[in-house]
Parts: sequence; structure tokens; C-alpha cells
Amino acid sequence: MPEPSHDDGRAIAPTGAGGAMDLATSEAETLEQVPGGPLGTGPAGKPRSLWSDAWHDLRRNPVFIVAALVILFLVIISIWPSLIASGNPLDCDLAKAQQGSQPGHPFGFDGQGCDVYTRTVYGARTSVTVGVCATLGVALLGSVLGGFAGFFGGASDSLLSRLTDVFFAIPVVLGGLVLLSVVTSNTIWPVIGFMVLLGWPQISRIARGSVITAKQNDYVQAARALGASSSRLLLRHITPNAVAPVIVVATIALGTYISLEATLSYLGVGLRPPTVSWGIDISAASPYIRNAPHMLLWPAGALAVTVLAFIMLGDAVRDALDPKLR
Repeated sequence: MPEPSHDDGRAIAPTGAGGAMDLATSEAETLEQVPGGPLGTGPAGKPRSLWSDAWHDLRRNPVFIVAALVILFLVIISIWPSLIASGNPLDCDLAKAQQGSQPGHPFGFDGQGCDVYTRTVYGARTSVTVGVCATLGVALLGSVLGGFAGFFGGASDSLLSRLTDVFFAIPVVLGGLVLLSVVTSNTIWPVIGFMVLLGWPQISRIARGSVITAKQNDYVQAARALGASSSRLLLRHITPNAVAPVIVVATIALGTYISLEATLSYLGVGLRPPTVSWGIDISAASPYIRNAPHMLLWPAGALAVTVLAFIMLGDAVRDALDPKLR
């Protein structure tokens, strides 16, 4: 068979079928030089990973951008509330109790004569701190227990399943009323500990199912056949591919924990004065809703916006990390 000619300026590439695929030399050079390939590929046409593909989608999602900006603002004022509020949330003047908006006090005053604006700004620190710490604790504890149970199976898996059934049977608010009513500390840690105690079963079930699915993949079986240890399989091959559902659920749950803290503080078993909290302010303003509605509307509005922002962020992350929704 005569050799294919190379004099016509076309590049010859063999194919898997035994034939030949010819590309113009200029076209071949263009494919090598192009910085990005088709949709779903990265530089030089290489396929993107799940995380890079998710970030590619999130940057173009207006819901994610709006939610991220709101959360960034909340984080900034939680760390440096004095940037937008120069007063002290504990400085009160009974002569100004329940008064409305005034120059320098746009949100008015509460029943004790405290500036509602300042207390609303400083309340973000407590709510965001409780939500973030509770979410980290729940995600860490639930992921470790669920991951080990899903990977090793057997008696540990059965024990975890029965244990989570017990915790799922406990109503969250009722459990908070019982457990936190005996706590005398005014810090946020008893509330965070309670949320971790009752919140880890949900994450553990998500992590367990994700690990069971991931360990059945071919690349895990190949690594096991090559003699990889259990720790290497978990840390190198399974965890990076099983953590996405945990991140999605934890992001959405963060807003839930913020609202749960406000609910428990409203009922009088969560945070207590002199701690500044949206739940405490909502509880104190409830009897005056007819005469001074501004006392309730501002902290309640801040709480609603915060919870909505985290839920929107979680929904956007879920859509980006779930290939079935593409």
C-alpha cells in the first residue's frame, strides 16, 4: 500500500479503527494553541473537574452572586460591627423607650431605650457565629461517623443507623427546651453544642450514602486491587468524590441553625441578656408590636434576609454540584 502523501500540507493522524484522519496543518496548530476548549473542558481542551466545573457555573449564577454578596456583608459586619454602627448596643436611655426613628437613630429605640439599629448590627455577630460554628461541628462529626460506617459497614453501620433513628425521633425545639433549660451559662457554646448533638444524624446519613456510592466506583476498586490501604482509599479516592452532598446540605442547614438559635432565644432557653441576639430582641419586642412595630420589624427582617441568603447559596451550590441537574 502506498504511503499517504504529506506534500499537500495536511497532517495525518491514525485512528483507532485503523484508518486515517487528516487535519489541515493550520487547524492542528489552532487546536494546540487555543486556551480553552468546548463546554465542560478547561485549558487545551482538558476536561474540568467537578469543582472547577461547579465554580464555572456558580460565577454565572445571579442567585449565587447576590447571596454571596449578602453573606460577605454579614460576615464583615460580624467581625467589625463598628464599621457601620458607632454606638454601644448596651447603652440605653429609658426616656427614649419605644420612640421611632430620629436623626442618628434610623431604626428607633426599643422598650429599654436601646438603639435598635446598633443592636441589629451587633446581633449579626451572634447569629453568624452560632450558625457557622454549629454547621462546622455538625458537618465534621456527621461526616466522620457516616463516612466510617459507610466504608466499613457491618456492625458499625447497623449501630449508626439505629442511633440516628433515635435522634431523629427527638423534636428539635422540644429537645432544646428540655436540655437548655437547665443550662445557666450566658455564652453561645451550650446552644452550639445542642445543635451539634441533634444535627449530626442528618449529615451522617448523607455522608454514609455518598461514601457507599463512591466506594463502588471503578477507580476505587482499581486502587484497592493495587493494594491501597483503607486510609488511603478514604482520604485520597473516596472523600474528595463524596464530600459534595455534605457541603450542599451543610450550606442549606446553616440558615436553619441561625433561625433555630433565634427560636430558642425567643422562647427564653437559648441565649440570654446581656448577649445581643436577634431572637432576644424579637422576644422583647413582641408585647409592643402594636404600639412600636419598628422594635420587631428590623431584627426580624435582618433574620429573614440572613436565613434566605444562606438558603439561596445552598440551592445554587446544589445545582452546580449535582450533575443530574445540568
